Amino acid sequence: MASDFGLSIQSDVPPGFQFTPRPWLDLYGVSIKPFIHFGSVASKPFSDSALIHRSLPDELLHEVFARMTPYSLGRAACVCRKWRYTIRNPVFWRSACLKAWQIIGAVENHRIFQSTYQGSWRKMWLLRPRIRTDGLYVSRNTYVRCGTPEWKTSNPVHVVCYFRYIRFFHSGRFLYKNSSQKVKDVVKCMNFRAPKVDSVYGGRYTLCDDKVEVAIMYPGSRPTVLRIRMRLRGTTVGANNRMDLLSLVTSGVNENELSGNEDNILGVVEGWQEDETHDPDVPAVSHRRGMTPFVFVPFEEVETTVLNLPVEKMDYFVTG
Repeated sequence: MASDFGLSIQSDVPPGFQFTPRPWLDLYGVSIKPFIHFGSVASKPFSDSALIHRSLPDELLHEVFARMTPYSLGRAACVCRKWRYTIRNPVFWRSACLKAWQIIGAVENHRIFQSTYQGSWRKMWLLRPRIRTDGLYVSRNTYVRCGTPEWKTSNPVHVVCYFRYIRFFHSGRFLYKNSSQKVKDVVKCMNFRAPKVDSVYGGRYTLCDDKVEVAIMYPGSRPTVLRIRMRLRGTTVGANNRMDLLSLVTSGVNENELSGNEDNILGVVEGWQEDETHDPDVPAVSHRRGMTPFVFVPFEEVETTVLNLPVEKMDYFVTG
């Protein structure tokens, strides 16, 4: 079925002019009947007359949706009613939930799914706090440093800008980097194959409700542990694109405690008090500066995010 709009365009083309094929114009003017959503008890057979749906079988459409990320599924649900009702299929959201909270196990996830979210995987995905793994959490911090007097400048000051970067993984591991480099430059080295010169540190994290706790071991002659406690939140429902810093503590650790536990330093410091240290030469210090909230930056936005702006253009930008 060709639309009158497409035919009228071709009729006005001058003789000898090569017309560019536009097959999508045939979709205009085709009425789309309401699609029977998943789980409907309607007994009448339904035939979709839209050309795009006749060309794309439901089986193939299901395979395409099964390979999309949850955020891409949300965008696809805005295309038409048929896609919206198809995406409500709990199969897609079940796999997304089990992957997002795999560190607590499938049995515990099913218990929370039944007791808290009334058997809805989609509601669980939207309402339950979760850590995003499709980008970086970035905290931008600034401080003023006194400079050296030169010429007629007697009291120079410098605005120093640095970033904290955290990348989480579904397996319970994370990467941390403290650097003055911009987001677009740091994202290239935020992986487990990064060389030591990039100063990317790894560790494990725990998620309890909306509280996130991580621990990092700084190597050196006196091993120092960095413990960070954060709280997840979102600017919209299900966004989980902010993390507030609750505490930032550095303390010493006994070398005997590290033997065989270098990859699980969080298990070593679990249960420690905020002012606790196991090395008298490295006292516990609770930092009160550099506590700017983390902002989530998806991988597809690392080149265009405002966090790449220079310091003089970011003076009035408040993250979080």
